[in-house]
Amino acid sequence: MKHLTLVNPVLRSAQIAGSVCPPAVAGLLRCYNMKFCPFAQRALIILEAKNVKYDIVNINLKQKPEWFFEKSPLGKVPSIEVDGKIMSESLVICDYLDEVYPEPPLHSPDPWRKGQDRMFLEIFGKVTGGFYNVYFSRGDKDTLNKGLTNARAGLDSFETELAKRNTKLYGGDKPGMLDYMIWPWMERLPVVEKFCDQAVLTENCYPKLFSWREEMQKDSAVKATCISPEVHYKYLLTSLSGFPDYDMELAMPSHL
Repeated sequence: MKHLTLVNPVLRSAQIAGSVCPPAVAGLLRCYNMKFCPFAQRALIILEAKNVKYDIVNINLKQKPEWFFEKSPLGKVPSIEVDGKIMSESLVICDYLDEVYPEPPLHSPDPWRKGQDRMFLEIFGKVTGGFYNVYFSRGDKDTLNKGLTNARAGLDSFETELAKRNTKLYGGDKPGMLDYMIWPWMERLPVVEKFCDQAVLTENCYPKLFSWREEMQKDSAVKATCISPEVHYKYLLTSLSGFPDYDMELAMPSHL
């Protein structure tokens, strides 16, 4: 897949307090981003899946530039800007992109299935919450085990649902919105396994999800936005230290 970002985001380090907002590029949607944020990655995946031409401005979330609050009232990423108009929140952004750029369609045309997908996004909170428990357990075995238990309970639901649908992916033969919305955390699963020193998503316990992950890794939008587990791990260590390196490897995007 040809990467369609016309303004190379890797040349623009994370903007900090006191900086001036980079000038807009005519005709391009802009995404305010933090390279290692899974919520922001959601928006980038959809932009890639829709072949949208876009520009990225990376933000230092510890020292946010003053102008960023005009671009994101809550000071969070992702936020997009289109012709001077602003939209925030990853799910809102992704739904907007799916409507404005209808090909390929990512939501099911069946209202019931669309609702089911939304329900499973809520269930996925068990997985993400469990991951963060593991990250921040800091040697506390009770916290770590609680995190793993919650994550596996969520993964159990997703394994069962994929078996019910009898498809390779939740969207069928191709990724749908649910597939893309949960992918950023599944991309980070090897980091969780590194922190707890054990395999979580094994082929024996989760044969459907195991195959799902292999299939998703072939997707062009996933490839265009992926970061290696090694880099994710290095970044997370800096974040846990209290000094996150937002510019880590910005000059060497893993998808190029």
